[in-house]
Amino acid sequence: MTTVTVTETIAGPAATVWTLLSDFGGVQVGGPITSVEVQGEGVGMVRTLGLGGGVVVERLDAYQPEAMTFGYSILNDDSPLPVQGYAASVRIADLGDGTCRVDWSGTFEPRGVPEADAVNVVEGIYKGGIAGVRKAVAG
Repeated sequence: MTTVTVTETIAGPAATVWTLLSDFGGVQVGGPITSVEVQGEGVGMVRTLGLGGGVVVERLDAYQPEAMTFGYSILNDDSPLPVQGYAASVRIADLGDGTCRVDWSGTFEPRGVPEADAVNVVEGIYKGGIAGVRKAVAG
């Protein structure tokens, strides 16, 4: 199993960052994401993200607002992402000074590409997600 972890600090309240990042059904179309479909609510809900070259089907596996953490996994084996057996977790920690830390970590087996290439794709997703939240918090 390969593990990728991205840890970054955001200048903004942890509660605001949590609200934005934990909105599992709130992914917006843009960049590589061409469509978003959501089924269900809460733990067990499924989102299908169109990426032009295919779809990624993800399920919300855990959601703990009191701990500001959630987890999700990819369900479809034909995802255009070069991973299989993918599961991830996101945790937001309040640093007590108006900033917070985001820890986004995932495990997977590389599929069809060298491990370093799969790691780069996953890191890019995490860093892009965090950058989007940072921009939204900055207003």
